[in-house]
Amino acid sequence: MRPVIQSLLDTDLYKFTMWQTLLHRHPQTQAEYRFVCRNQPAYPLAELKADVERELDALCALSFQPDELAFLGALRYMKSDFVDFLRVFRFQRAFIAVHTEGDTLHIVAKGPQVHVMGFEIPVLAIVNELYFRRFDTPEVRMEGERRLRAKIDALQQGAAQVQPGQHPLEVFDFGLRRRFAGDWQRHVVASFRDALPGVFRGTSNVLLAKELGLVPIGTMAHEYLQTFQALGVRLRDHQKAALEDWVQEYRGDLGIALTDVVGMDAFLADFDLYFAKLFDGLRHDSGDPVVWGEKALAHYAKLRIDAHTKRLVFSDGLSVAKALALHRHFADRVQLGFGIGTHLSNDLGPQPLNIVMKLTHANGQPVAKLSDSPGKTLCDDETFLAYLRQVFGVKAPC
Repeated sequence: MRPVIQSLLDTDLYKFTMWQTLLHRHPQTQAEYRFVCRNQPAYPLAELKADVERELDALCALSFQPDELAFLGALRYMKSDFVDFLRVFRFQRAFIAVHTEGDTLHIVAKGPQVHVMGFEIPVLAIVNELYFRRFDTPEVRMEGERRLRAKIDALQQGAAQVQPGQHPLEVFDFGLRRRFAGDWQRHVVASFRDALPGVFRGTSNVLLAKELGLVPIGTMAHEYLQTFQALGVRLRDHQKAALEDWVQEYRGDLGIALTDVVGMDAFLADFDLYFAKLFDGLRHDSGDPVVWGEKALAHYAKLRIDAHTKRLVFSDGLSVAKALALHRHFADRVQLGFGIGTHLSNDLGPQPLNIVMKLTHANGQPVAKLSDSPGKTLCDDETFLAYLRQVFGVKAPC
């Protein structure tokens, strides 16, 4: 079979934006990323080991092609020296290892962060596609098509119901990391593009953005802010340091900040008037989205910032129905965006995998996320977790 990943552009935009920032500002950082499956698969992922090894060999043989570099270089926030770095970049097989323990599949990427951070999205896409090949039948594809058409119909109806004075309904594809297969994601994204002009505004998948004439969407992920927990700044100040480096790197571009590395309350304590004016908006990725959104709006009101000039992006386990409900709740008060992932790219009947490949250590130190959602905290160092909670005044889950 053809390799799962056939282009290094087949990844999420925020990988490139974080990569550029860390290459320019902290290129010496050493990092470790670990693969974790959070739910119970239908069969042991350990059975995929040999196929994953083969796919990683193929991934590490790829390089960026001239037309791909030209597409990246045309994005105004991508610097020419970073594009030149990508011109000579290749994944190094020595930096990633696969092993099994019983039924559990382990994948660990370890080395210079600017050489290993890019493994995350291809690894997740590889594991997903290999896993779902056993379920890929004409009947499953037919059910996926039925569900896809129902989503399009629901969004068309939702867009038609937007009232005067409400901000428009805008949806993005964030489904690469947990997609059923690469060709299925392409089909879904192309279908949305054709059927939902004005509603479907882009995709996080840079390759699909290039080939389907769409806007690539994305800013930062948890690993970016987590890295600053190990860069020598005072732990209490790591969010502010990360946001400041982002501002200096992008000078007004890519202005959506991720809020949930240590929880929304702790984030807002750092998101003062300076940052609130500089950033275009906030992204939700854990906790109750309505509670989160109300906190964001209250914070803007406290700072005397007109929320109509800002954007709230929701991206935590969204379905079309959830996106429409959130739009109805907030659309008359703030600009909105909805990044829908698994529900777009892997809704064909078989239960999706809940897999991640998260940054666990930087410069030999543990890093962590204190999620507002139970089960999303990922750190195997309880001492560091306790210290992080103490520093930010976050209560441990019961």
